[in-house]
Amino acid sequence: MSNKSPSLRLGLRANLPQYILFSILTLWIGWFLGMERVIVPLMGKTIYHISSFILIMSFIAAFGFTKAFFNMVAGRWSDNIGRKPVLVIGWLFGLPIPFILIFAPNWGWVVFANILMGFNQALAWTMTVTSEIDIVGPKNRGLSLGINEFSGYIGQASGILIAGFLAASWGLRPIPFYFGLVTVILGLMSSLLLVKETKGHIKLEEKTDKRNSLIINDTSKMAKDSPASFSRIFASTSWQNKTLFACSQAGLVEKFADTLLWGAFPLLLVARGVSLVTISLIVGLYQVIWAISQLFTGALSDRIGRKPVILTGMWLMSFGIVLAAMENSITFLYAASVIIGFGMGLVYPVLISAVADVAQPGDRGGVLGVYRLWRDSGYGFGALLIGFVADVTGIISAFYIVALSLFLSGLIIATLMKETVQR
Repeated sequence: MSNKSPSLRLGLRANLPQYILFSILTLWIGWFLGMERVIVPLMGKTIYHISSFILIMSFIAAFGFTKAFFNMVAGRWSDNIGRKPVLVIGWLFGLPIPFILIFAPNWGWVVFANILMGFNQALAWTMTVTSEIDIVGPKNRGLSLGINEFSGYIGQASGILIAGFLAASWGLRPIPFYFGLVTVILGLMSSLLLVKETKGHIKLEEKTDKRNSLIINDTSKMAKDSPASFSRIFASTSWQNKTLFACSQAGLVEKFADTLLWGAFPLLLVARGVSLVTISLIVGLYQVIWAISQLFTGALSDRIGRKPVILTGMWLMSFGIVLAAMENSITFLYAASVIIGFGMGLVYPVLISAVADVAQPGDRGGVLGVYRLWRDSGYGFGALLIGFVADVTGIISAFYIVALSLFLSGLIIATLMKETVQR
């Protein structure tokens, strides 16, 4: 191993083959989740005849809380045992999911499949994100994260469209889930045979990173403490550091929007008489805009700063959700999908870039893991909130509650977050 270390270099161009591989893997991770984003909510209504919104949303809550917790675990595991082993374990958790969704006799099995999906997405996607951050170094971090998120969400968008058209032609199951089975096999075999470990790149970055640790508070000049204890990383990321707190709460609330588009929006469109193909196109468009916009929003934040990009995105999403709730016109529904997708594209890669800016390189996996714990717990809390409000006061009210949450979260960003791009 030692004779290979000197050949390691930081930078996108120096590591292009592996970077492309991680981006392809992220595309497949997106495919795998995309296969169920329209199909499963409709299965709850048409196959299992569930009338309660909160019960239908339970599959997202199970996914979200599982993914949130194992995002945190994955980051810490990868700091200790390496990125590649955790990536492979993530794909192994995905193998049973298509079979469970094909043969599930009741809704409880669907919820269980989404617990496994939470394992898969947490471990696998966390590792592609972390590995790409490792190999590109700090200079193009925003660009790198934008490309990673583009790969994952263009994967989800195309996965939604592929699964939606398969379902429209051959039914909600089993054919769409065969697509997912092929995807998980491709991801597992590529990770086993082609991926290289990236932890060695961290040492290169630490040699050139002269910053003091910023994870205690926004103004501390304390000496580096690498690796920091997990309890210290958790406390700093969750509440002690105002900037990390602001990013963590914004990450949590942004997932309310995605939960709404995943679980409630297809059901609202069905209630308005929209066809399955059109539902797939509207929801898929949201994912496409989200994905494509991330190709430049991360790089934009490298130039003008993270904070204004995040704030704009939070408030755009709030406006788009209000538009979706108010308008029945297909044209306006497509427009709302575009606005929400663009807002998410502004927020999603830039929040994680800001967190990575603040984290010390040796603790980055742990800090990103805690941030992703809070971010993806938004799926769980959002599903419970949306389902409860929809059952009590109607599905439209849930849209307004989510829009208000996004607006207030943006105010916290405006008030507490400090700019993290160093000039």
